[in-house]
Amino acid sequence: MRVNGERLIFDGGTGLRELGQHILDEGQSIHASMFFTHSHWDHIQGFPFFVPAFLPSNQFEVYGVISPNGATIEQRLNDQMLHPNFPVPLLIMQAQLKFCDLSIGETVAIGDINVTNALLNHPGEAVGYRVEWNGLAAAYITDTEHFPERLDENVLYLAQNADVMIYDCTYTDAEYHDENSSKVGWGHSTWQEAVKLAKAANVKKLVVFHHDPLHDDDFMDDIGRKTAAEFPNSIVAREGMVLNLTELKSLELASH
Repeated sequence: MRVNGERLIFDGGTGLRELGQHILDEGQSIHASMFFTHSHWDHIQGFPFFVPAFLPSNQFEVYGVISPNGATIEQRLNDQMLHPNFPVPLLIMQAQLKFCDLSIGETVAIGDINVTNALLNHPGEAVGYRVEWNGLAAAYITDTEHFPERLDENVLYLAQNADVMIYDCTYTDAEYHDENSSKVGWGHSTWQEAVKLAKAANVKKLVVFHHDPLHDDDFMDDIGRKTAAEFPNSIVAREGMVLNLTELKSLELASH
């Protein structure tokens, strides 16, 4: 996210390598804040390949909640770069790296930007984030499993009146409840639950996110159509997609 001159980076999966190349192409040193939701492989394995972290001219504040076993985000990022997993240690990164431990529910102020977290329902724990600035709000809610009997109050808190909610829609309801390969307990949600949450939280735009790798483009197009039929202002996340919330807010005000 680019917010009022600040750069906020959420999680560090394989896409972080691509972001790093984009930053290098800009040709200037950067200062950014990185927020990790948790440290499962698909959310951290791009970090060792994030080239800007190897350059001494760059500066990063790295935030993460302490895991249930007591490990800090620094320890977890360090451990994945130890032998036999990686050839060089985290210490070889020459950028200014400041690791910051978060408490669950803590709000971080970056200038006039507020970043708040809340606990999600995921094996080993994860947090979602809400970013607020200048009357705009974006909710980043990945790796969470909905509850069968109620809406998750933590998700509702993060998403309340948000201009955009980016939500874990890994499965369809049919896949989630499949009697032969049930995904109950796997820590992920469905696009149908996303619609329920978006409506209950008065979300303005829903982004269907965290796709199952088995879902090809045709499958995702079908999910996009079905989601839009239930919640018209929705979109399926695609690689390289950019959403400008300031422009969306202006269009909303103009329509009224």
